[in-house]
Amino acid sequence: MAAISLSKVEESAPALVSLYKSAGVSLRKHGLDGVRAAVYLVVDYSGSMKPYYKDGSVQALADRVLGMAAHFDDDGTVPVVFFSTDVDAETEIALADHQGRIDRIVAGLGHMGKTSYHLAMDAVIDHYLDCGSRDPALVVFQTDGGPINKLAAERYLCKAAPLPLFWQFIGFGDPTSKQFDFLRKLDDLAVPAKRVVDNAGFFHAGSDPRTVSDAELYDRLVGEFPKWLVAARAQGIVRPS
Repeated sequence: MAAISLSKVEESAPALVSLYKSAGVSLRKHGLDGVRAAVYLVVDYSGSMKPYYKDGSVQALADRVLGMAAHFDDDGTVPVVFFSTDVDAETEIALADHQGRIDRIVAGLGHMGKTSYHLAMDAVIDHYLDCGSRDPALVVFQTDGGPINKLAAERYLCKAAPLPLFWQFIGFGDPTSKQFDFLRKLDDLAVPAKRVVDNAGFFHAGSDPRTVSDAELYDRLVGEFPKWLVAARAQGIVRPS
């Protein structure tokens, strides 16, 4: 059973009803119906991301993540971290106030910097630990390229492995770009030599992410999450449901 009912979504965010329904189909398909989890969204605010803010791709991703989060979490909000060279903003997007929310947030931000993952990862880790949740968390981490400090990003991913956090990276841009080689490497980091469990996944949404169907996007967002849940429960990282 979803954390937030269809009638509540119809009342508070009618524009997200179709996304909510599509997410529900994917979650049931992957055995995640009734699972409770926190959902985070991390979005790239580096200079090369400007076209994806302008064409609505980032807002579309935020809406899709909200539609999915309503099944996992009953608070109706998704914590969001914007990052470039540093953390540019830590805020949230709510069901009742989702339309145009990305543009409103970005209007208050400054210069779009370079791409540095680890400080955004640290912000998510701190938020999760500070909120005192014992539920697992699915972190949707969007970027259009590799980080300027690859060693730090790898270190933070390994540091987070004993925590109930699964990092689902999603790439925007040219799928053939070498920029995404690092994320493929992160996805395949050795277990247990580098990390106690495989706590990350990666998929590419292409140069126009809005053209990826809702069904495909949700299947890719949650495709590796169930396998991680099994491994994390076996290691005592996630408590038994």
